[in-house]
Amino acid sequence: MSDSTEKKGTALPDPPADDAATLKTQLQAAEKDRDDYLAQARRIRADFENYQKRVQRDAAQEKLYAVYGFAADVLPALDNLERALDAAKQGGDTGTLAQGVGMVQSMFLDTLKRHGVTRIDAQDKPFDPNLHQAVMQVPRADKPPMTVVQVLENGYQMHERILRPARVVVSAAPIDKPV
Repeated sequence: MSDSTEKKGTALPDPPADDAATLKTQLQAAEKDRDDYLAQARRIRADFENYQKRVQRDAAQEKLYAVYGFAADVLPALDNLERALDAAKQGGDTGTLAQGVGMVQSMFLDTLKRHGVTRIDAQDKPFDPNLHQAVMQVPRADKPPMTVVQVLENGYQMHERILRPARVVVSAAPIDKPV
């Protein structure tokens, strides 16, 4: 009882036992519902926060690899510039045309590098099927087996993804000739 009811001398009647039990049951049910709704709200909030993080991560990946398709499409042009330079070197041409093609090739490589595209260094490296595509094997005594001995076509990667594997020739153990 409160102080004000004691001073007046009137007492509030106790609720009937059935009403008290009913109220207690209703209170427990309401508290359980509250706890269930609170837990559900927390799960929904956590799911939404995870969704936001996933969307941000996906957007960052999309931005990082936005030029992936374009970079893959220009690689054949870069290959042709390399072939032109190789042909000029084999023909002994060191004139302005060969120098100009070399400058264009350097500009191509620099532009690709600014966008995260780098050449895969394959020559004299152990063969890695994730980075290299073996076109053939040649017996070599001077190299350990499964070593890249010749790069036929350079491979490129963009950040962590492979744009194109390097096409390579791989060493094999020498074949012993019968006596």
